[in-house]
Amino acid sequence: MSEVDWLSHLLQIVTVTGQLEVRCAYGAPWRVAWSQAAANEIPYHVIVKGRAIMEDPETRTPRELVSGDIVLLPHGAAHVLHDGSGQAPIRTRQHRGAAGWMLSENDGEGERLDLMCGRFFIAPPHDRLIRNYMPANLVTRAMSGHGENGVGSASSQLASLVNLMRMESSGDRAGGRAMLNALSSALFTLVLRAASEAEGAPEGLLALAGHPRLAPAIAAMFADPTRSWKLPDLADLCGMSRATFMRHFQDRLGCSALDLLTDLRMSLAANELKKPAISTEAVAEAVGYQSVSAFRRVFAERMGMTPGEWRRLAHKGV
Repeated sequence: MSEVDWLSHLLQIVTVTGQLEVRCAYGAPWRVAWSQAAANEIPYHVIVKGRAIMEDPETRTPRELVSGDIVLLPHGAAHVLHDGSGQAPIRTRQHRGAAGWMLSENDGEGERLDLMCGRFFIAPPHDRLIRNYMPANLVTRAMSGHGENGVGSASSQLASLVNLMRMESSGDRAGGRAMLNALSSALFTLVLRAASEAEGAPEGLLALAGHPRLAPAIAAMFADPTRSWKLPDLADLCGMSRATFMRHFQDRLGCSALDLLTDLRMSLAANELKKPAISTEAVAEAVGYQSVSAFRRVFAERMGMTPGEWRRLAHKGV
């Protein structure tokens, strides 16, 4: 694996799976509401064709989505999608296919919508890592084309992936559920890739990874999080002074490089603690701590439980 491939390193630490849950075929007027997701779940929506208005039910702030838009809600916030007409939605009917996903339809005669909805599942306790470093809403666009943003671009790859998902969800075929789940998992990775490559990447980790001057530090920390990194080392990788590096990092992430490094180490430690044969002392040393008491203290601060408590929960399959 390339040392600069921060995303693959992240997904080695954090296990993400996905599933398609609903395929919506609506004519306006229509409206669908989702409640707050569980802590380890990230809802997603793919506008295959048509358009939709997404709103936060509390702030009522609308955002228009069009064909090709893919929405992830890393914080799992409650949200509403509707056609924007303000008219009472037409009753829907549902049919569950053999592949496990549901087809939801109505008899609306207005503008048509083809929508795929599902969710990603983050293996605990890594949901906190995703929530802390990803924006509340993440919207990317799948576009096929040529030239600078042509067939090799993440946006074009997303368009191909969405087309595969559309075809797999158009009927009940052998292996359909496995295919759709695998494609959903790939969707998560491709959306993050596309967002980090886009101009004006969203806040948080994606903004850092897409920043040409800060990217070397991100790549280095993800490639070797247990190394005893010091701020001058990271600043040197980026060709910046220590003060300039700290300011740019804080501005884009809202926390320091050492905060991110600590969170990465604690996530690595959580994975190691699942192994029954390894001691807490060995885990502490493996993730860069010479003092097991210091490791226990930091783990409890970041994870909300002691290493022993997490080990017991993990062994119960939580």
